[in-house]
Parts: sequence; C-alpha cells; structure tokens
Amino acid sequence: MDLNSCDSPKFGVQLMPVNEALQRLEAQVIPLTEVEVVPLAEGLQRVLAQPVYSEINVPPHANSSMDGYAIRLADWSGDSQQTLPVSQRIPAGSMGTELATNSVARIFTGAPIPEGADAVVMQELCTVQNDSEAQQIQVTQLPELNENIRQAGEDILAGSVVLDKGHQLRAQDIGLLASIGVTMVDVFKRLKVAVFFTGDELKEPGEPLGLGQIYNSNRYTLTAMLKRLGCDVIDLGTVEDTLAATITAFKQASESADLILTSGGVSVGEEDHIRPALEQLGELDLWRISIKPGKPLAFGKINNVPFIGLPGNPVSVFATTCILARPFVKAMQGMPFTPVKGIPVKADFAISYTVRRREYLRVQLQLDDAGVQSLVLYPNQSSGVLTSASWADGFAVINEGMTLAKGDPVEFIPFSFFDL
Repeated sequence: MDLNSCDSPKFGVQLMPVNEALQRLEAQVIPLTEVEVVPLAEGLQRVLAQPVYSEINVPPHANSSMDGYAIRLADWSGDSQQTLPVSQRIPAGSMGTELATNSVARIFTGAPIPEGADAVVMQELCTVQNDSEAQQIQVTQLPELNENIRQAGEDILAGSVVLDKGHQLRAQDIGLLASIGVTMVDVFKRLKVAVFFTGDELKEPGEPLGLGQIYNSNRYTLTAMLKRLGCDVIDLGTVEDTLAATITAFKQASESADLILTSGGVSVGEEDHIRPALEQLGELDLWRISIKPGKPLAFGKINNVPFIGLPGNPVSVFATTCILARPFVKAMQGMPFTPVKGIPVKADFAISYTVRRREYLRVQLQLDDAGVQSLVLYPNQSSGVLTSASWADGFAVINEGMTLAKGDPVEFIPFSFFDL
C-alpha cells in the first residue's frame, strides 16, 4: 500500500483519542539532566533541579502584625477604666527588653514581641492619657491570647522544604526564596527548542505578498508560546518546500537543540516533506488525532532528539501546542507531565450536531448583570481564523459524541492555565 495514503498501515486509519496521544507523548519524555547555578534574580521561569530547604525560621522571631501596644494579659483586670504606663517603644528593626510587670510597650508592625508580652492591642482600641510622669494606656477591648502576634516560623520552619525539585520559578517564588536568604539556585539548563516552518506560500511580515502567499503567523505564535514556557528558541525560519531543504533543516536542528518543533508539512501528501525527511534521518510516527482544530501530528526522533510536527493552520498550531506540545515541553524541562484540565462554566451557546472529534472552541468568559458567568462562542471557529484565539479567553472543550444545549455546563480551560 502507498505510504502517501492516509490509510497506510504505518500511520493508521482510526483517529487517535487525545488522551491516548498524550499518553504516547508522555512515554517518550526524557527530561533534561544538566544543571547550572544561577543568581536568584535571574531565576524567573527556571526549573529547580534540587529542592530548596530553609536554614532559618520565617519570621525569625515573634513579631507584631499591627501598630499598637504589646501587653501581658495577666496585668489587666478587665476594668475598663484601668490604665498602665508605656515602659518602652519598639519600632521595626529594633529589639525591646523584657516587658516590665504592669506596663505596656509601644510597638509597630514587624517589630519583635518583647519577652513577657502575650498579645498586641491595635492602637485603634487604645486611649492614650498623658500625665506628668508617663504616658498611660487605657484599653477599650482586650485581645485574645497571642492575638496580633505572628509567631516565629509561622510562615517557614527551619529545615523545611520551601520549593521542591521540578518547580518552575514564578515572581512570587523568587520573593519567597529571597525571604530565606537564598542568593543562588540550582536549575536545569534551559530547554533548547529548534523551530522551522514549511510552505512556499509563507512570507515574512513586511515583505510584499504575491498571489497565493500569506504571512507566516505561525512562526510568531509558536516562538512566543515557547518563550513564555521558559525555552530558548532556535528559530530556523521558513524552509523551502523541498525534501533536500527539509533534511538540511532537520540536521541543523538536531545538532543544536534538545527538541524540534515544526509547523506544516505533517500530512502525507506529495508536497509534505516532513515524513520522508524523518524516515531518512531517524524515526517517525504520524498520528491522526481526534482533535479539532488540528488532526495530523507527527512525532519522531533524529539523533535521539525528539521531534513534534504540528499542523499548518494558525489556530491548529495554537491549539495543538497548548493541548499536546505544552505538557511534553514542560516534562522535558523537569516538570511533571500534566495536561491542563478546565472548570465547568455555563455555555451561552448550543451545539446541535454530534461532535466527532474533541473540539476546542474559542470562547470568551462573560458576566451578566447578576454576576453569573457564561461562555460566549466566537462566531467563526475555522482553523484559519486566528482572530478567534486573540479574541477568546480560553477553550470550551466538547468531547466526542456530545451535543450541547444552551445553559449546559461545559469544561472551560482559560488560556492562563497554559501559562499564556
């Protein structure tokens, strides 16, 4: 049988469920192992190669969460007219002395609690009286034991794991590590991803368009998505639609990258050169995925460098990168292989036909006057309408065999769940 046919035994006739495709991809992941040490300030989006332990308690000492007065509850009788003198003043960054019996300490947010104090009264609940000898404090409402006190180690205990291996550092994580005095972090080397794009019809923005030509939006979509995922992108640009040029591009990519991603040319037509190039250089599987937008997906290896070939339509590139390529990329970086799952939201549209492939519809999340959320469908769901992805907030996922009535709950995956 002709291998150019979609019915080739090598490539199969049946559409592969998305979940099975994800399982196959997960089985092929070989995570990076090379480690480097970088300054904490340069750690954003990097993946920890070792767990980080704290050597200190955070906070290092009990401190006040309010501006007010540190007191010893036993000194107070409960008489609303009782007053006690202020024996010391403790600003943040200073250490007070032991609280004298039958006195209070003026204290400010973040300042250490003096020995002997067991609560802080916020200043709004105190009345200050001045006499010739000392300032006196009257309390209008006594606090509970340890109220307004942040205990030592309340946030982080010395010896505990603060962030585990495989965690990708976000801005708040950088701050967290700074709070325990970390200056350098052990991280996996950045994943180097080589990308190239096939199609003689593709032109670069700024170039004049001839008849039948289009701008190469996929190049900019895919490279931007990979950079958001923390990858170093090796952009080989648009490759001429010939077998020789495709082979050259694959060789160049395999010599410089940890992973190769392409867009276009992954079907089995006579103008699609990905398949024959891969079969000459390495290993290739071509899967027909039960997904819309998208369907053909190529996976292979060249010199033990994994390769994922994405479809060519703009929305198909966006969707298959989110759903299929992203968890593979994350796992190669040393993170768990975790496909994104959504949340149920009411659909403000209906699907009257029976869905044949799992559909990832571009939708926008809206609120009505009563504050009820619902999903609004972009009117044109064609895989060539990139406007739908830019307009949308996320995907509504419609599984095979489903229909949908207006008002039914549907799985909604916000684009933010994909780190986009």
